[in-house]
Amino acid sequence: MNPAIAYRHCEVVTRSRAANFYYGIRLLPPPKRRALCAVYAFARMVDDIGDGSLDTGDRMQRLEAARAGLGQVRPDSEDPVLAALGDAASRFPLPLPAFTELIDGVEMDVRGTAYPTFETLEVYCRRVAGSIGRLSIGVFGATSPPAAARLADDLGVAMQLTNILRDVREDLVRGRMYLPLEDLARFGVPSDLSETGPAGLASIVRFEVGRAREWFDRGLRLLPLLDTRSASCVSAMTGIYRRILARLERHPEDVLRRRVSLPSWEKAWVAARSLAGVGS
Repeated sequence: MNPAIAYRHCEVVTRSRAANFYYGIRLLPPPKRRALCAVYAFARMVDDIGDGSLDTGDRMQRLEAARAGLGQVRPDSEDPVLAALGDAASRFPLPLPAFTELIDGVEMDVRGTAYPTFETLEVYCRRVAGSIGRLSIGVFGATSPPAAARLADDLGVAMQLTNILRDVREDLVRGRMYLPLEDLARFGVPSDLSETGPAGLASIVRFEVGRAREWFDRGLRLLPLLDTRSASCVSAMTGIYRRILARLERHPEDVLRRRVSLPSWEKAWVAARSLAGVGS
């Protein structure tokens, strides 16, 4: 497939589906932007399988097909996402096996995995989000790739913890609950969050916000290892997520009312400040 056509498909997917990430991705120079869109498009496809309405068996089969598809990542693939990934992998040192970890994580969703402790949740977060952080380092480049990969993995955990808080209501509708059971017990919160009083809900949400912030603080040590444009991309993405955390901390009750997000103008403002080198 013509690489330009393959990349264009991935950019359309990313622009339309990556509500937060695209504000950072578009700060990158074109070759890196195209490569990261290819990474996102494959990840989006895997996530859509996990969140789909098919029964468990069919979704597991489709995830296995996606896993097998990684063996077909090459520029001449007829699939635009695999073709774009193939071209990107020929230009950047993408750790493609990280996608198998993403698929492992989404399989945990399909099986309805519960998380008794934070340590078990951390495994999930590293699979579904840390994996994308490591793939992103392959695109960004870094002065110390091994250290950068570890820090990008930590940022992935931070962002996934934010996603979990942001999506509590949506996940409950799907029959999913990611808050560690030990944390619920600590704050006297029942597993059915709809039965939680305002005080209990506020306590656990603010506790999890604090935990996510600690992971951000650790992971953001990545920035000095990146070039200016890549650091701006990461700053924009994480800046948007940290502002979501601030909203959740101020109004913890919103996790059961709606999906907390930022308006487009605010995301653009955060991205502009990141490109200018101003902290968000």
